[in-house]
Amino acid sequence: MPDLRDDEAIRRAAFAWLERECTPEGTITRERLRTGFRWEGHRIRLVGPKGIFKPGPMLLPLSITTLPGGPYDDVLGYDGLLEYRYRGTDPDHPDNRGLRECWHRRIPLVHFLRLVPGAYLATWPVLVAGDEPQRLTFRIDLEPAITGLAPVMTAGVSEPLAERRYTVARIRQRLHQAAFRERVLHAYRERCAICALRHRELLDAAHIIPDTEPEGDPEIRNGLALCRLHHAAFDRLFIAVRPEDYRVVVRRDILEEEDGPMLVHGLQAMHGRRLLLPRRTGDRPDRDRLAERYRRFIEASP
Repeated sequence: MPDLRDDEAIRRAAFAWLERECTPEGTITRERLRTGFRWEGHRIRLVGPKGIFKPGPMLLPLSITTLPGGPYDDVLGYDGLLEYRYRGTDPDHPDNRGLRECWHRRIPLVHFLRLVPGAYLATWPVLVAGDEPQRLTFRIDLEPAITGLAPVMTAGVSEPLAERRYTVARIRQRLHQAAFRERVLHAYRERCAICALRHRELLDAAHIIPDTEPEGDPEIRNGLALCRLHHAAFDRLFIAVRPEDYRVVVRRDILEEEDGPMLVHGLQAMHGRRLLLPRRTGDRPDRDRLAERYRRFIEASP
């Protein structure tokens, strides 16, 4: 029969497992979450068919999952707390009781946000910060995961408003960056748009217009899936994409340079190649943004 000591041991093991399995951006596949890990002869899965999930050997929920259906910012409130709906409409449903118990005991959980089908952003540890039965809603605090504070350290702490706003901004930035990467890689079928490299670990989501600028929105049409080499070359204006025909253009001095096989095959051979584009027309690179980027490329060319 499980007890709270088992609960804590499994929770710690799950956090350690996520630390090893997630990408540096904090993403992980649903397949991997459903496979999970072994603990004292038990298979511990981290997600199930419902949003509030408790593995069999545990007394209390381990994870909660959000499947956003609207704009990305709808996931978070203005105060940085996630509004998480009850399971059904009965406040006394076992799943709701379990999450309420996590609130009373300040027990940390994992939050999974689906970014694209089959890929999730994992955030842990998170805490239940409140319960609103009249709205059938829990309030979830993501701050412990973002600030690196252990849950016990956050108990009773009242942050100054400016610090809280800064924390909320960091949470939003992390969520946007992870969502941008997953959605861009998904649109490009997990391959480099220039050289077709398919190794996910070596792919980035490159911004056409940097995200520090007003037009640099974290949306698919402002992104390109690029391998690390071509991402670096794109950022440094060694290469660009002609907006009218989606052809790769390599800077003239790079074309004339003599070096080793990496330069020849990695950059020079890409000149004139057409981008590998997403299937959906609405996901293809914004030509106006490409034109602005191409203008900067021309100005930077010797």
